[in-house]
Amino acid sequence: MAIDLSELIDMRDRLILARGKGVKVVECGRERIEFRSDEQMAAALGDLEVRIRRATGTSLTSNVVRFSSSKGV
Repeated sequence: MAIDLSELIDMRDRLILARGKGVKVVECGRERIEFRSDEQMAAALGDLEVRIRRATGTSLTSNVVRFSSSKGV
């Protein structure tokens, strides 16, 4: 069962707010999730970001800008 994009974004936003407040317990609907460390929260946020990017079709790699210059000679 795939999770809806809006639900993924809501879960990410709730987790970001909880992490910012220093809260280790997050409730999503009927589910209660307790994190033991900030590293676990960071890993969960990273996973949600990847899932959101996949759902929106956004590239997982960063964009690279390359410059090429010459004197025009």
